[in-house]
Amino acid sequence: MSDLPEPSGATAEPAAPEADEPASAAPAAPGRKRPRPGERRVQILQTLAAMLEQPGAERITTAALAARLEVSEAALYRHFASKAQMFEGLIEFIESSVFTLVNQIVERETSGTVQAQRITTVLLQFGEKNPGMVRVMVGDALVFEHERLIARMNQFFDRVESQLRISLRAAFDAAGSVTPTVEAQALASGLTALIVGRLQRYARSGFKRNPTDQLEPVLARLTA
Repeated sequence: MSDLPEPSGATAEPAAPEADEPASAAPAAPGRKRPRPGERRVQILQTLAAMLEQPGAERITTAALAARLEVSEAALYRHFASKAQMFEGLIEFIESSVFTLVNQIVERETSGTVQAQRITTVLLQFGEKNPGMVRVMVGDALVFEHERLIARMNQFFDRVESQLRISLRAAFDAAGSVTPTVEAQALASGLTALIVGRLQRYARSGFKRNPTDQLEPVLARLTA
């Protein structure tokens, strides 16, 4: 999460003092550096993601997040209008990271079958390296949040399935299938279900059962 970009959806800060309020009235420690413009937003998202990595973590409140950052809740709302907007920042990071990789795969690989295999692999690798994000991807962290967040993650997996379908249709077409569209749709749906299922298992096992375990033979059999 060290390379988490500043979310584009964050609103401008309202008129307020430049520095974040400390969590208590105690004076700030001497020599403590004030975050640069934009740094605090990234720090908030990084901390939220880190808290989501804790297995079995309950719903994260803004009070708990503020306490972890050692600032007031009011300081959080200078950077994000709501907690839902913080989660949108994480979702933007997921979308940007994953689809950048997907686009690279599509550009570099000429085989539709290889494209589908690699898309499935990199998505699960992303989840394995970002366990906090997995709880967002599978919706566990969004249960008590705004419904638009769950809808947006559903759209994310719809996009993944759509790209898998395009890649696989080209593969079935090249192989001389009589019904390439039907076969591509069925396999793309199955691969998407595999992705979601493995990510859910990873999250619900306390991040112990890696989503990429024994992935190659499974993909080889499914896409043979």
